[in-house]
Amino acid sequence: MNTRLQGIITPLLTPFNDDLSIAEDLYLDHAAFCLAEGVHYLSPFGTTSEATSHTVAERKHALELLIRSGTAKPEQLMPGTGLCAYEDTLELCRHAVELGCAAVMVLPPFFFSDAQDEGLYRYFSQLIEAIGTEVFKMCLYHIPQNTTVGISPALAARLNQAFPEVVVAYKDSSGKWENTRTVIEAASGISVFPGSEAFMGDSIKLGGGGCISASCNSNPAAIRALYDLMRAGDWEGVETAMTPIKAHRQAVQDGGLIPALKALKAHQTGDARWLNLRPPLQDADPSLGPILAATL
Repeated sequence: MNTRLQGIITPLLTPFNDDLSIAEDLYLDHAAFCLAEGVHYLSPFGTTSEATSHTVAERKHALELLIRSGTAKPEQLMPGTGLCAYEDTLELCRHAVELGCAAVMVLPPFFFSDAQDEGLYRYFSQLIEAIGTEVFKMCLYHIPQNTTVGISPALAARLNQAFPEVVVAYKDSSGKWENTRTVIEAASGISVFPGSEAFMGDSIKLGGGGCISASCNSNPAAIRALYDLMRAGDWEGVETAMTPIKAHRQAVQDGGLIPALKALKAHQTGDARWLNLRPPLQDADPSLGPILAATL
């Protein structure tokens, strides 16, 4: 029986100290906040987490910290594990499985931009076979504007057909509804998560899973309430609730997503460490915080 992931998932922001080490106190506080506000899962080391600016060791340590501290249960975690080197991805996937995480979110290997579906199928199938356990659950992560290499609907369907107990979800951060719809139609065994709450309603109507959205860091309670209205079929309530949610999401996007969200957290907590981003990104502008707070 295929296990379907559903709900609201926060791609967890990573706060940094002034020396750019992970600010563990802020990290745990923020994770606890998101869960208390009603998100179903946390996804440490997604794009919003500045994932590709972290080492394998840092990712493993942070995941262990969330669990060891009691902040999150393993079954509430879906860490990002996809890197260019197959062995690094394998190490992170195995680590997540050993900890009992609900799933992993895996980017395609993203340097060789001419990679085709056949090569990507080889990569993912080899990874799945190396893990070799049916408790391993994978969410394919499609964000071609960042990776150049995408995960096509046909590839998603093929992987789900070959590994129905493993390849159970797909995050679509392309921003293109047509791709989201096509994946849902092509792979009925996959739970599809748009990368924005703006597409969540249309997705759920077709059988989608919910959303994995950057703004689940800043507006989690409202997005969870919106999800509940959708699951209840209260589409009139959805229409009313969506207007302020879309306004906040647009403000976050206009502010550059990661720096905007960090500026808001700095404003809300009074802790300037939230303004820190790792190079090559620029630190957040503190003046964005009050502006975003007003949209909430």
